[in-house]
Amino acid sequence: MTTTLIPLLPVATEPAVTCSTCAACCCQLEVMLITDTGVPERFIDVDDWGGEVMLRLDDGWCAALDRDSMLCTIYDRRPLICREFETGSDECMNERQGIASAYI
Repeated sequence: MTTTLIPLLPVATEPAVTCSTCAACCCQLEVMLITDTGVPERFIDVDDWGGEVMLRLDDGWCAALDRDSMLCTIYDRRPLICREFETGSDECMNERQGIASAYI
């Protein structure tokens, strides 16, 4: 009789981050515009040092974020920093911990 070993798989300690479980917490960070991606002018602001940044509304959320769907309204033209901020990365998970109440 042969014995077949079943490999043990690691159990995830954190739930997977997907589009349906994301609360867009990165959309509360200041986003500098360091390359031209075609962000519409209405979403651009100037910071205290004269640099272009994504406009944030009075409550701190990015002006390009659709509050009903929590999705970016300019996704195809989003800034480079937004393109490089990976869902589920260490940076993402750190930001999620900062607003943990959004996931309750």
